[in-house]
Amino acid sequence: MDESSLTLWLTLQAIDGVGDRTLLKLIHAFGTPDAVLGATMDDLSSVGCSPELAESVRRGPESSIRRQIDRQVKVVERCKIQTVTFFDRAYPARLKAIPDPPPLLYVSGSFSPRDEVAVAIVGGRRATPSGRLITEEIAKDLAGCGVTIVSGLARGIDAAAHRGALMGKGRTIAVLGCGIDRTYPWEHHTLRRNIESYGAVISELPIGAAPQSHHFPRRNRIISGLSLGVLVGEAATDSGSLITAKLALEQGREVFAVPGSLKEEACRGSNRLIKEGAKLIEGAQDILDEILPQVDARQRATLHLDSTLIEVPVPLGKEETVVYEALSYEARSIDTIIGRTGLSAAEVSALLLSLELNGRIRQLPGQQYIRL
Repeated sequence: MDESSLTLWLTLQAIDGVGDRTLLKLIHAFGTPDAVLGATMDDLSSVGCSPELAESVRRGPESSIRRQIDRQVKVVERCKIQTVTFFDRAYPARLKAIPDPPPLLYVSGSFSPRDEVAVAIVGGRRATPSGRLITEEIAKDLAGCGVTIVSGLARGIDAAAHRGALMGKGRTIAVLGCGIDRTYPWEHHTLRRNIESYGAVISELPIGAAPQSHHFPRRNRIISGLSLGVLVGEAATDSGSLITAKLALEQGREVFAVPGSLKEEACRGSNRLIKEGAKLIEGAQDILDEILPQVDARQRATLHLDSTLIEVPVPLGKEETVVYEALSYEARSIDTIIGRTGLSAAEVSALLLSLELNGRIRQLPGQQYIRL
């Protein structure tokens, strides 16, 4: 979209009383934002506008708002941000079908036809190490099969989902709760750049919009709307990811959840989803079994369903087995492992390195180790 077209879109969006549904209704009726802004009072009344709304459209936004729009358009051009409207061919078809689709999306990176087969993975920001690893594994396996992973770039499960998709050399989409010219949280700047290289970062919010709390529930309808189903990893009872699950149900999407420890507060919300009917997920294949009936022949051709989801592990030596058996799917410190095995610190360190290189364990911060 060129500068003048974007300016007209943003001008119409900025008018008092013109929400998303009204904006789409007006453009459906008149064809373009320019035609809407040039319509007479009688024309606007004939498509259902109240006298007050028709007058607002005829008057347009205040001059201060117009200057703000000009600044936003210049940022879009300078940063080479794409804009995709509801009426463009590039607009995701599945998102278009939800009850309240965003009229305009800002996109950094690019959409692909492969994104028609997508699964959202969301969860708590305070995820446990095992929760993050399980999420990475599932996202990696799904991405390796050609499924696009959608999430929200937040700390915890969201970041693990994006990283897993990148590890699987697949596509991933991050939906922001702020303007696309911002990165939130800031420490995910490098992750964002990687996502842009292998997928897209998108936002419906205007340039410069801060990551305010009320933006995220609205953001979540886009995450679920882009997807065939939503997987909730670890989620506490107050997690925003439960809002995404609710929206997914309202949109007719599948809802999945990973079971977690009964004693772990971070898992209470996701465990409750399973009690309420969400499908219990132990691996990527469980999700594929549920979504493939929704995938037509053309979309199925983009998948790699011959990819094996079960890797044959490298056989372990005797001492490696001793150390491996001392580990768990919950993080354990190196001192705990030394105490459980009776081996020296040097021997345990060498064996842990060998197990990590073989892909059997992972080291976490603070010299903590966990099985994969």
